[in-house]
Amino acid sequence: MATPPPATAFSHAGVTVPDLEAAIDWYRDTLGYYLLAGPLEVLEDDSPLGIAATNIYGVGFTSFRFAHLCGADGAGLELFTFASPATVAPEDNFEFWKTGINHISLTAVDFEGVSDRIVAAGGRARSETVVIDPAKNYRIQYMEDPWGTVVELCSHPYTQMWA
Repeated sequence: MATPPPATAFSHAGVTVPDLEAAIDWYRDTLGYYLLAGPLEVLEDDSPLGIAATNIYGVGFTSFRFAHLCGADGAGLELFTFASPATVAPEDNFEFWKTGINHISLTAVDFEGVSDRIVAAGGRARSETVVIDPAKNYRIQYMEDPWGTVVELCSHPYTQMWA
């Protein structure tokens, strides 16, 4: 029998926003994230960070600013604002049928309160609250931050809801 690979843990998600400071404030004030590092600037040049970024993003980004935030569980959120090309919000930000990530998800102990705060702070509800298990009051709701990032709220931890 083959040895299973070592376990991994979720580290962070990266999200592009048009206004880095506004997004830092929104995720801090609305969802309780805290700033670990940044904002930091990376230039498309021959510095070590510039070379690394060009290797990742290719030629033409000119520069970007980013910040590392962290939630209550230690998982991170990395926010980016690129100088070039200009940030563009997709016409349809929830193309769930296409491969790749279609949302990020957060556990919210104060489920209704967080949902209300998201809307009050310029986000929106994409769906009504969906009750997954009425006996246990397991609920989810799809929301958006003000820049269109789809955020699923869960009333209970993932392993509790789905194990």
